[in-house]
Order: sequence, then C-alpha cells, then structure tokens
Amino acid sequence: NARDAMPTGGHLTIETRNIELDEAYAQKHAEVQPGQFVMLAVADSGHGMDDATRARIFEPFFTTKEVGKGTGLGLATVYGIVKQNNGFIKVYSEPGEGSTFKIYLPRHGEPGGRTTKQKEAPIQRGQGESVLVVEDELSILKLTAKILKDLGYAVITANNPTDAVELAKEQREVIHLLITDVVMPEMNGRDLANALLAIYPDLKCLFMSGYSASVIARQGILAADVHFIQKPFSAKDLAAKVRKVLGFDNTTGDSA
Repeated sequence: NARDAMPTGGHLTIETRNIELDEAYAQKHAEVQPGQFVMLAVADSGHGMDDATRARIFEPFFTTKEVGKGTGLGLATVYGIVKQNNGFIKVYSEPGEGSTFKIYLPRHGEPGGRTTKQKEAPIQRGQGESVLVVEDELSILKLTAKILKDLGYAVITANNPTDAVELAKEQREVIHLLITDVVMPEMNGRDLANALLAIYPDLKCLFMSGYSASVIARQGILAADVHFIQKPFSAKDLAAKVRKVLGFDNTTGDSA
C-alpha cells in the first residue's frame, strides 16, 4: 500500500519501539487494555488519505485502487490478525502528508512468565503553569487536557489553530507552554507556534504527532532540535516531557 501511494517514489520508514499505555489512555480508547506493548510503525510519504477514506480502510473489500488492482482484503486481514493477538492499530494520515500505520501488540514477558519490573520514578507535577493545548482530534484533546489538569496545570484547549490564536489574544494571564499537534487543517503546528510567539515571546513549545519524529523531521515541518512527543503517550511520559520543556527537569527526553 505504501508503494502504491508513492507512484513516483518517496520515503518508507519502518520503526519499532517499546511503549507503555496507562489507565488514563485506556479509559478513552475502548479497544486498549493498559500495559506494555511493542509498536511496529510503517510510514510513507505518499498522497495520504482524507477522513472518509481513513474511516473505511479496514472494511473487507473496500479499496481505492482500480478494478483488478486490489481485493480490499489486505488491511482487513491485518486488522483481524492484530485483534486476534489482543493488539490494536492506529492510523495517522492527512491528504498530501503521507500515512503512518502503527500496530501495537502486547509485550511478551520473560521465560517463566516473569516481566522485568523497573523502579517507577515519581510522576512530575506542575505548579499551576498555564498550558494551551491545540489538537484537532477531540478525544486526544480531552485526554491531554485531563492529564494536565490532574497534574496541577491550568489548561486552555483549542480544537483548531484559528481558535488557539484567538484564545491567546484574549488571555489576560501569560501562557507558559503550547502543546500542539503538528499536522492539522488550516495551519501546521510550527506556523501556529510562530504566530503565538509573536504574542508571547517567552512561550515554550512542545509538539506532538502520531507521525514519528524522523518522519516529521524529514517532511521539514519541524527543526531537528524542537521538543517532541509521539502519540499515543502515557501520563507519566507527558508529565516528564512538560517539566523538561518548562526547564524544571534535566532527564533525557524524546526530542525530534
């Protein structure tokens, strides 16, 4: 599918990583059980998909290919295999921005049923700093806002860049941090950050995306040294990243 989406060539990225999804994420996503997962991502720089196409891609016999070029069973088969193994799939795609498919499979424990337990670091809380969250996917916007509020931040939310700029202009108190999706309709995250920096020159910025950091950097949307967190993320990971961006933590983070 990635090859067919790039008829004149492009970039194909295959990535794996271990990830932990917590109870807060699972509560907002019925198909997810909290725990340790192995993530396999396949990303292309092709023509991408609109919302209508993306909503149907796992339906049996649904295809956007010409007659005789595809059965419409490939992604349906993948979906079935993943579900049978207690996993799930997330898809990130916008027209002209390529597509990223992420498969999450439960992480297998060590022989004998033992799973390595690492000492949990205490979750890092806020001190009432003001955070503006901008995300066009409503479920992620609500989840991110809830996590931040529970951590002690004052949270302002916007479902699109235009509303974000208006809210920033109306704010009487300073906004300390912008957390924004990278790929959105109307305006990308980098351009939104630049617009808000004209209002709040000391504004800190944290970018988030379902696309991996390497894909985002290759598209030229973000510079290589910006702060970045990949979706989905746990409350613990978001808390640590936010404290780092605000300048209160020196631990190594996941930057693009």
